[in-house]
Amino acid sequence: MKTLLLMRHAKSSWSEPGLDDHDRPLNKRGKQAAPEMGKLLRKKELVPDLILCSTARRSRETAEAVAKACGYPGEIEIQRDLYSSDAACYMDILRHLPEAANRVLLVGHNPETEDMLDMLTGIREHMNTAALAHMDLPISHWQELTEALDVKLLNLWRPRELED
Repeated sequence: MKTLLLMRHAKSSWSEPGLDDHDRPLNKRGKQAAPEMGKLLRKKELVPDLILCSTARRSRETAEAVAKACGYPGEIEIQRDLYSSDAACYMDILRHLPEAANRVLLVGHNPETEDMLDMLTGIREHMNTAALAHMDLPISHWQELTEALDVKLLNLWRPRELED
């Protein structure tokens, strides 16, 4: 059994209108929400074996804050193809993961995170910024990942819905 933790990056700043989309940082709310989601992962004993994120600054800052807060000991793997791609690309990246990674956190963007959740579970949910979906995948090897699997959405956490 593999576990996928699918997260949309935390809230980003629009304070610099001329800044390239790829370079937008987290805003104040994003800087608070990302570590809260990391603390949640630690509390739920869901610290990932591997964290993947896109090259976008807001995704990297989100992944770094989550990693620090949950106690993730590894390196964050930056994946260029997680920025400006689609859910099929996300699936392809997951299919090529090392077998040693049993619990993976993928920090990405919308609409890809919503599309990926829908593709795997058949459930269409809005992935607010910093939303985190927890799914168990009925596979032993990442290359077995397909749209035809019976994937269970175990939890969908949104920062504003977390109890203090």
